[in-house]
Amino acid sequence: MPSLTLTFLGTGTSQGVPMIGCSCEICKSLDPRDQRTRTSVLVSTEKENILIDTTPDLRFQCLREEVNHVHAVLFTHPHTDHIMGFDDLRRFSELHDAELPIYAAPMTMAKIQEAFRFVFEESRPWKGYLRIKPYLIEGSFSLGDLEITPVPLAHGKMTTLGFVFTRNKQKLLAYYTDCQEVSLEALAHASGTQVLVLDALRDKPHPTHLNFSSAIEAAQMIKPKKTFFTHCCHEVSHATKEKELPADMFLAYDQLKVSLDY
Repeated sequence: MPSLTLTFLGTGTSQGVPMIGCSCEICKSLDPRDQRTRTSVLVSTEKENILIDTTPDLRFQCLREEVNHVHAVLFTHPHTDHIMGFDDLRRFSELHDAELPIYAAPMTMAKIQEAFRFVFEESRPWKGYLRIKPYLIEGSFSLGDLEITPVPLAHGKMTTLGFVFTRNKQKLLAYYTDCQEVSLEALAHASGTQVLVLDALRDKPHPTHLNFSSAIEAAQMIKPKKTFFTHCCHEVSHATKEKELPADMFLAYDQLKVSLDY
């Protein structure tokens, strides 16, 4: 039976956990699940690896998980903790000796192009340095046997894209990170998925991220088989928080792998 594997490359906030210069209980925790690099996942099928976001920790994350091939990259939004590892994609261009497809909303693609202008210039001086093939996300698209539906999510003054992965009309995965709410449209798109990955920054409310109570409420409306919360800050103890969660809801952690059959 074909399968899909979801690997959590990183599950932390923009500053990571532990944070520089912080001596709080979580930042000093010896539980490896409390050590969170910047948020990203790898979606793997039998034929391809699809990376979501290129964090500043991308090189370390790929070495740690022995990711030797990436066949496409999806971007949720252009905040620095989600794009600034972009240059590390050049190794995958070298390994494949081909252009690497990247997918992003027009605004996000423009910000990436602005930050990494040399990659997009036709007269770039280093031929073969990082070869990319950009695709603007303006509706659903397919990669291999997966149909991918982009879902807009409010994130402060910015719109993040969530992604719902479907095969033969079966919803396998909904990936919703960096959002302050889950709209009715987003609830409908994710409804009934096997696995939901959802932003949950902390217990206290936050102006641009879901807190745990709001995230749990959204998950209960979506009704996935399993929910994994990500993008957690240094106020969240993995061991403590997971004990408080409802059944079939879990705290994601770096290096966690989740397998789905389809």
